[in-house]
Amino acid sequence: MLNKLKQMEKFDLITNIVVFVLALLFLLPLFWLLTNTFKTSTEIYQMPPNVLPNKWFLGNLNELFQGQPAMQWITNSFVVAFFTALLSVIISALAAYGFAKLQFKGRTVLFLVVIASIMIPKETFIVPLFDVVVKMNWIDTYQSMIVPNLATGFGTFMLYSYFKSIPESIRESAKIDGAHEWTIFYKLCIPIVKPGLGALFILNFVTAWNDYLWQLLMARSKEMKTLTIGVASLQQDVNPNIGLRVAGAAIAALPMIIIFFMFQRFFIKGATDGSVKE
Repeated sequence: MLNKLKQMEKFDLITNIVVFVLALLFLLPLFWLLTNTFKTSTEIYQMPPNVLPNKWFLGNLNELFQGQPAMQWITNSFVVAFFTALLSVIISALAAYGFAKLQFKGRTVLFLVVIASIMIPKETFIVPLFDVVVKMNWIDTYQSMIVPNLATGFGTFMLYSYFKSIPESIRESAKIDGAHEWTIFYKLCIPIVKPGLGALFILNFVTAWNDYLWQLLMARSKEMKTLTIGVASLQQDVNPNIGLRVAGAAIAALPMIIIFFMFQRFFIKGATDGSVKE
């Protein structure tokens, strides 16, 4: 028994070392991105490269925020990502509750259609979707970037297992007490599935923040660009300042890193809870 414990401790030590080394390797590109933000273009191209800047240079950030509407890009990204995530979670929760708890004709077939939509890449229907947005005169507006991304089969599928795991006796008891279906959904079921809602919100927020193709088609003016599109436009412009592009990429990545570290506990709990629901 003692030998087994020693073997397990040795295995855990080796595993922790391997994980630590892999974590450092994965963090290396991020570290390189952040340090290059404070280097001049000449120092970035220098060979052999410096791990840290010889002199911390703030000119890249100054040019990004003074020469470009970077704050407006950040605001646009937050508005689009937040409302896309919030509204899509609400719609997905309503749909998942309906499929999991309500009885109506064609429920199974309709649910299979929703799930099948996950396998259809967005690029296949982006042309007719673009045509609809143009006819509604939504080009270069927030709603053009938010509304087409609200109803997702993935969100419905993810929350379905959470609502399905809620005992039917809870709903029946609430109905006996005279509770309306909306009351059961909002006051009884939503608190139970909070981990799943939190995980889905983070996933949708990150997806909307990093979206490129659709936002590129919708944002025509420089002021309506999101941070992802704005940073990409810096790379497309004829500009020899590689430090400016690196600074833009770093600013685009930082909010996602901060959000992950702030809410990783809720995300992990929601993801693992959802994996064990029946």
